[in-house]
Amino acid sequence: MNKVIIEPFRIKSVEPIALNNRNDRLEILYKAFNNLFLINSDDVIIDLLTDSGTGAMSSQQWAGIMIGDESYAGSNSFRRFNKTIQEFFGFEYVIPTHQGRAAEKILFDVMCKEGDIVPSNSHFDTTRANIEFQKAIAIDLIPDDFKNTQFEHPFKGNIDLEKLESLLSANSAKIPLIIITVTNNTGGGQPVSMSNIREVSKISKKYKIPLYIDACRFAENAFFIKKREKAYRETSIVDIVKEMFSYADGCTMSAKKDGIANIGGFLCTNSKKLSMKKKDLLILTEGFPTYGGLAGRDLDAIAIGIKEAMDLDYLNYRITSTAYLGKKISEYGVPVLLPPGGHAIYIDASIFLPNIPKENFPGQALACSLYLEGGIRTSEIGSLMFGDNSPHELVRLAIPRRTYTQSHIDYVVEVIKYVYDNRSKIKGLEIVEQPKFLRHFSAKLKNI
Repeated sequence: MNKVIIEPFRIKSVEPIALNNRNDRLEILYKAFNNLFLINSDDVIIDLLTDSGTGAMSSQQWAGIMIGDESYAGSNSFRRFNKTIQEFFGFEYVIPTHQGRAAEKILFDVMCKEGDIVPSNSHFDTTRANIEFQKAIAIDLIPDDFKNTQFEHPFKGNIDLEKLESLLSANSAKIPLIIITVTNNTGGGQPVSMSNIREVSKISKKYKIPLYIDACRFAENAFFIKKREKAYRETSIVDIVKEMFSYADGCTMSAKKDGIANIGGFLCTNSKKLSMKKKDLLILTEGFPTYGGLAGRDLDAIAIGIKEAMDLDYLNYRITSTAYLGKKISEYGVPVLLPPGGHAIYIDASIFLPNIPKENFPGQALACSLYLEGGIRTSEIGSLMFGDNSPHELVRLAIPRRTYTQSHIDYVVEVIKYVYDNRSKIKGLEIVEQPKFLRHFSAKLKNI
């Protein structure tokens, strides 16, 4: 029997949405120079720009905030936070940071130097930027078949083992660490299999190179392992999570994703020597090691959110709801990255808008059209974000956790269908102003 997707929670508090019209949005988009990051949240109807820090916290998390200990050193909030991370992630040294990119900055400052090479399945924007800021080289190693958005594979986030082995055999002295992102955000929110993580770990140990996991969406990845990897169908999410991290030497995490918190992150390692170097830099840039730039109440919210993110009913709802959006628009003919990912649906703008060349940013043009026609804010993951070397021209519809209902998702489906029916009217863009790093956050564009 097919069942309607229901949210496994009740709504206790609501936030109003301002329902503006198309003429309003035309003016708003013009003033924002066709950059959705420059639009005020009050002017957005459905915000799918990111799932980072945009989720709704639970009553338990809000209760945890009320007992937050704001002591500068040795706070009880840190003790609870530290115990939770050690219990589920298994690393000896836990370093809190104000968000994931701060953990990345510390990690690469400590471990990378000019000319180094850092391989991954796919680096996301801030990860790549922090590596390149050290004048090191970030290399993506996904199988060639996975670059085809229409190719289906249960673990399309896997790193290519042959490419990794080949890179390490020729350049091991230049490689300070290996990174696996779970789930693989740049690659479409695709999961990484346990067998792939295990084999990468074996290769890393062979060459004595540390393996780090970007753990932003660790719980979603664990759910896909449970559902798609036969050996784990009867294994609990908690046990899958513990095994995933047992193969790694450390991790970074933005707790704004599967920590279901509005701010925060952490950096973990099993190396005492590295932990001391990282803590020294933390103190210089973030704060004392027992708060790392966060309020004590935020540490409590993260500790509770980490546990809630591993709830099987919650994960089933989250992944099913995301897949529902992908299925509805795909059936209509909209080209999406297949199979649907965990936290987002990715529309392939190069197929959606074949009339717009790469240099005129088809992904950004489509994202602007979705805002203009329906007030939906999304994120371009393509040439604007990654430059000429971008493998795809994607528009990401990232679903905030526990924030929107099924009727909101149905509204998004209606808008996408309308834009698809009128896609021939969409024109390309060109940049009129841009910064040196992470240009997609603040670049200004104009219509051609």
